[in-house]
Amino acid sequence: MKEEVQRVILNLPATAEYVDIVRLNLYGIASKMGFSYEDIEDMKVAVSEACNNAVLYAYNQQEGSMEILFEVGPSELSITVKDEGESFESYSGKSDAATLHDKEISEAQIGGLGFYLMQALMDDVSVESEAGKGTKVVLTRRLARSEETV
Repeated sequence: MKEEVQRVILNLPATAEYVDIVRLNLYGIASKMGFSYEDIEDMKVAVSEACNNAVLYAYNQQEGSMEILFEVGPSELSITVKDEGESFESYSGKSDAATLHDKEISEAQIGGLGFYLMQALMDDVSVESEAGKGTKVVLTRRLARSEETV
């Protein structure tokens, strides 16, 4: 029997003061799922980066909102951070753009380091950005199993 995915949705102002609410919700959900303290701390950093991108870049200092969707599955947690502001143009989904190898840290785009950090801390990261329609960042982390079962 396949377990149903449960969803928790937050609609918040895209301001720095509300990022802590996202982190608190993440902590509550991830700890109920059985993630380790270290995994939860990694996810909190990654989700903060995604929210900060919406806060800092999406609305160009104007009022706006962000939607955070937690999708709780039997063995993984997906967190989607969505805004309806300007697209985050410095990120490119191309695989060669998603690496800092052979670059000096000073060559990295300002703000772009958050995406590298998210990729390092999560199992899967996808970014969809469309001009005039906003940006959607999906962060996924799978529960580590204590014993290997194939």
